[in-house]
Amino acid sequence: MTSSPSTVNGVQTLLRGLAAIEAVAAGHHDLRAISQHISAPRSTTHRLISALVAQRYLRQISSRGYFLGPRLIELGGASLAGYPLRIAARPLLEALAQLTQDTVHLGIREQGDVLYIDKIPGTRGLEMRSRVGHRMPLFSTGIGKALMLGATMAEWQHFYRLHNPGADAGSFIRSMHHYAERGYTLDLEENELAIRCVAAPIRDAGNHVVAAISVASIAPYMPDERMQELSGIVKRYAEDISAELGWVAHRTSLIYPFVSTHAKGS
Repeated sequence: MTSSPSTVNGVQTLLRGLAAIEAVAAGHHDLRAISQHISAPRSTTHRLISALVAQRYLRQISSRGYFLGPRLIELGGASLAGYPLRIAARPLLEALAQLTQDTVHLGIREQGDVLYIDKIPGTRGLEMRSRVGHRMPLFSTGIGKALMLGATMAEWQHFYRLHNPGADAGSFIRSMHHYAERGYTLDLEENELAIRCVAAPIRDAGNHVVAAISVASIAPYMPDERMQELSGIVKRYAEDISAELGWVAHRTSLIYPFVSTHAKGS
């Protein structure tokens, strides 16, 4: 059955509207830039933008152009609130944050990036640039590398070269083999100066890596000895979140300690 012209036009308009939203999200704030980005005439783009502003998907700020609107914030919040992984993981993330006093992240893989879907700030009075909805390269973050533990060596090379075209991936591949053998990954200030983290993958019932968690703090709170200690803790919490998703493994169940002065490293 062939689609009617009106259906085809409707789908094209919908896709252009979505492309316009993505253009604004990518930093194109004036009509000309949005029009060029979505390859549409300015008159068409203006009609799309006006409709999106009217429905609160975009907002117009005088002299500054167009920005993402409050309706997208509402929808994003509803999406996160109803995301099964985030719901299953939240109590364990809170327990891990309470135990370590450090910032705890939950992330999923989005193409060559990690997308943060939850974050619990640490209690040491420190703040880092990560935030829910933020993306960072897989290869340079501990949580991103944990997400790659279920990937092939060819995929490791691919994700590394996305951000390092033409570079030799040998050292990175060797470190990934090391991490894969141990079941956890580290970020030794590779992504952000003075920030270190320990991360581990979350698996589903089919043993596929579907997410990862990390514990992060500034270098003075993350000496090598503490990172080694945290590796086992983060792995076990990741395994318990995995169990909530149906993953099964023969292991000793962990009774979570909520107070551990030794683990705090302070």
